[in-house]
Amino acid sequence: MREKTIDYILRSTWIAVAKMYNEEAAKKSSTMATGFALLSIDPENGTPSTALGPKMGVESTSLSRTLKTMEEKNLIRREKNPKDGRSVLIHLTDFGVDMRNFSKEVVLGFDQAVKENISESELKTFIKVAEKIQDMITEKTIYKNKVYKSINTYEKKN
Repeated sequence: MREKTIDYILRSTWIAVAKMYNEEAAKKSSTMATGFALLSIDPENGTPSTALGPKMGVESTSLSRTLKTMEEKNLIRREKNPKDGRSVLIHLTDFGVDMRNFSKEVVLGFDQAVKENISESELKTFIKVAEKIQDMITEKTIYKNKVYKSINTYEKKN
């Protein structure tokens, strides 16, 4: 494909953003995934472990690995939920709070740099388009009643 598709632009932009975040996180021996998890944990009350996956939009196996690494690095601690003994609350340690603040600075720094280099009207248009794409995906309108003409089926010759 010669023409850059919307999918390509979204994917390549997100890959560049993720790479940038990972480079910044590496300065503190961390990762983007860890920073995202830190930002998703309530710094005062903790967050139920079962709520983190949906909140972050990640699979439980990926989240389990991330939380295990975070615990090993003394960023979080797990405590029984006093309101529900069957669940666990994830709390930030003091080091976890410091790293959360670093992650927040990185995200807000990116946000500020974009706002300084892109006009308010362009950003509003970008946000409107991104929200519309998300709505189309959520509402499953993109492939509704789609018939694919270009797929050929091949039978194995015996």
